[in-house]
Amino acid sequence: MSSVYRKIKGGVTAPLGFLSNAVSAGIKNPDAERLDLTLITSKSTCVAAGTFTTNRVKAAPVKISQTHLRDGDVQAILANSGNANACTGLNGIRDAKLTAKTVGKSLGIKQSQVALCSTGVIGLPLPMTRIEPKLHPLTEGLSRGQGLDVAKAIMTSDTCHKEIAVTVKLGDQQIKIGACCKGAGMINPHMATMLCFVTTDAKLSKAALNNFLSEAVEQSFNRITIDGDMSTNDSVIMLANGAADGASIKRGTKDAKKFTEALNYVLLEMAKSLVRDGERVTKFVTIHVKGAKSYNDAKKVAEAVANSSLVKCSWNGNDPNWGRIIHAIGYSKAPIKEELIDIYIGGLPACLGGLEADTHMHKLREKVAKPEFNITIDLNQSQGEYTVYSSDLSPEYVDFNRSEYAYWKQARKDGLTKQ
Repeated sequence: MSSVYRKIKGGVTAPLGFLSNAVSAGIKNPDAERLDLTLITSKSTCVAAGTFTTNRVKAAPVKISQTHLRDGDVQAILANSGNANACTGLNGIRDAKLTAKTVGKSLGIKQSQVALCSTGVIGLPLPMTRIEPKLHPLTEGLSRGQGLDVAKAIMTSDTCHKEIAVTVKLGDQQIKIGACCKGAGMINPHMATMLCFVTTDAKLSKAALNNFLSEAVEQSFNRITIDGDMSTNDSVIMLANGAADGASIKRGTKDAKKFTEALNYVLLEMAKSLVRDGERVTKFVTIHVKGAKSYNDAKKVAEAVANSSLVKCSWNGNDPNWGRIIHAIGYSKAPIKEELIDIYIGGLPACLGGLEADTHMHKLREKVAKPEFNITIDLNQSQGEYTVYSSDLSPEYVDFNRSEYAYWKQARKDGLTKQ
């Protein structure tokens, strides 16, 4: 842990001035009692920033949130799990806008000050008959100390909630950053299938917040992969309300350096938690590429290896198969020289100069059998470096993702689909 910041409790409501609530709306299953509808808001106006999926197919809440962030500053985030509200056409836009309008009216803010996020099954309309009656109780029950409920309410295939908060001293002022996220499958860089909400009571300009957030996302959520798939709903939204009452953080200053170090840590911890909780994965693997001709070349190699199904399957079988790694390096489209490539597994040489190293196989197998290990690839050409966080692929992952029929069966009962 850095001396610049320390971890605290509270998640997204750890920073001053932020309130939240979560309720059960039975979005995916009317008989279920799990939390699936949540709201985060600030007592005062905020500066807001966001990054979103680069998938050309975008869910209704993504389109609306992008517009709201572009047109002004968001003061609340309304999110649901169980239904992505993606590929739902104009009706999906209408339903999403209605929820923003209703929540905005209850909070006394503009509809455009409410950001929207959804996660769940693609292609089904929102069950508005169950959601609408819950919006008023959601806003009425806002309070401090419910950050954990927010983290739980956005879970889908996650096996555990994911939240974090830190405090940072800037001069005489103590500021806080809180976050929660969800995601376990459809995880791939730019961006991964996930939602992340970040709050801070630091004072920032919109330009500074946009800059700090985009840099932090690039070093965290854009560096993880589980299965190489990219979703329609990926969103990271950050709110800064300045409630700590300190001076505005200016880019290029010592305070900015401390703040960004803490923010980078928060988002990287959240990103790593997504990979560790991947759908039925058993391994967390850090892939570090160095010695590339450029940063982009190192990135190509790291992502090729991280997304290789063959490589990931070998990890699941505790097989230190460096041959699969080097073949992925070869098709990465980065300029490489086979005879210069070194590959290390858990710090032990598996391949040197493009040929098998002398390390005994059982030692390499011991490294790959661990739940977490590192792969280092040295291209020995220049100074380009890049790191990606990945996982294995298991038979259980395939079984888990074979069918979403149960969701469609419930939707048929609700009259939301003719199928």
